[in-house]
Amino acid sequence: MALAVFLIVFFVMFALGYPIAFAMVFGGFVYFIMSGVRLANFTDLMAIQVQAKDVLLAVPMFILAANIMNDSDITNKIFDFVKKALGPIRGGLAYANVVTSIIFAGMSGSEIADVAGVGNIEIKAMMEGGYDGPFSCAVTCASATIGPIIPPSIPMVIYAMLSGASVGYLFLAGFLPGLLLGGLEMGLVYYLSRKRNYPVGQRMPFRGLLRSFIISFPGLLAPILLLGGIYGGVFTPTEAAGVVVLYVLVLSLFVYRSLGFKKLYSIMMKTVQNIGYISFMIAAAFVVSYVMCREQVPVFLTEAFMNMGLLSSKWLLLLSTNVLLFVLGMFFDVSAISLVVIPILLPLVQAVGIDLVHFGLVTTMNLMMALDTPPYGQTGFITSAISGTPVRDVFREMLRYWIPVEVLGLLIVTYWPDFVLWVPRILGYQG
Repeated sequence: MALAVFLIVFFVMFALGYPIAFAMVFGGFVYFIMSGVRLANFTDLMAIQVQAKDVLLAVPMFILAANIMNDSDITNKIFDFVKKALGPIRGGLAYANVVTSIIFAGMSGSEIADVAGVGNIEIKAMMEGGYDGPFSCAVTCASATIGPIIPPSIPMVIYAMLSGASVGYLFLAGFLPGLLLGGLEMGLVYYLSRKRNYPVGQRMPFRGLLRSFIISFPGLLAPILLLGGIYGGVFTPTEAAGVVVLYVLVLSLFVYRSLGFKKLYSIMMKTVQNIGYISFMIAAAFVVSYVMCREQVPVFLTEAFMNMGLLSSKWLLLLSTNVLLFVLGMFFDVSAISLVVIPILLPLVQAVGIDLVHFGLVTTMNLMMALDTPPYGQTGFITSAISGTPVRDVFREMLRYWIPVEVLGLLIVTYWPDFVLWVPRILGYQG
């Protein structure tokens, strides 16, 4: 009965337009009262449990690093160099869009940060260069999907907290899938650029190209510093997040001199708002997880999946999981899906012997795709606002061309675990 009331309260509040984290907390509060659980446990779940997860310290640091890079000239200078290098190719600005997202992925770990930050620069440059709005938005949305797949990755940090999988090995496993997705997207850019006769940019003299590279070089060093430090054993992923914040801060203040203290204060306030939302969502998810475990929902689902034969094959379970996450992602916030649904799925995954690092890449890619799909696709609305393109045209272009590319990448990552785990195994992973 208490579980039913929890679900009713949750869905009613969600339907009324309340933030999903509020619906999770209030539903949990009502459940605790109805089931007779001490409210002190409620406080413990929302405060103490979050504090106990040291790995979460990396999340605010990666958010701050992304905000600093977006509000200073770092991303602009990187995109300017890539744009000049690829300009002479037909569709060069679209290629530059994808390549810049791959580079930026090594610093931010967030798809939304990619779209809202460097995506703003990319879309405007493409439209000024003769590309239509829907295509410019679709390329930007699709390339931003790479952000949380190539390390570092905020969704992977959260998944590591939920599953106990190694953050370092999850980061390593993201390299090849991220590059695969980028390659598939550039293949589509090649086809569409010739079919639609997109423009060819001017060739940049070598001296000008070299000058642009030298200017952007300090920014290009950031992902090398971050990932080299982690895999060289110099610091942990959490420490690496702090190091990259310090690096981009020094770069913006003293090298490029594109960031004053007034703007820095604004960045810090925006970061606090971002962190507050994510932290509250994570705290609310601990409450929901407690409710689900107390009501033995994972046990019920395991028995249901066994009766349906879905646990007879790991490939069948992966297929049903992908369908479930994809459908949920069309209607719900991906952070909420990750925090609530993945803990329920983990016992099923372990029951059939699916590697946790592999499953982490599957779920991360699936949930990032959800940000591109209507009706809840946040990237479509952001790029529509940036470009002035009607959101229906953005979604139409994305669904017509980019979703098949992303789905193909997801299928490869889902059903070829050796491809995902190849890099981690080279560096000692035993999974």
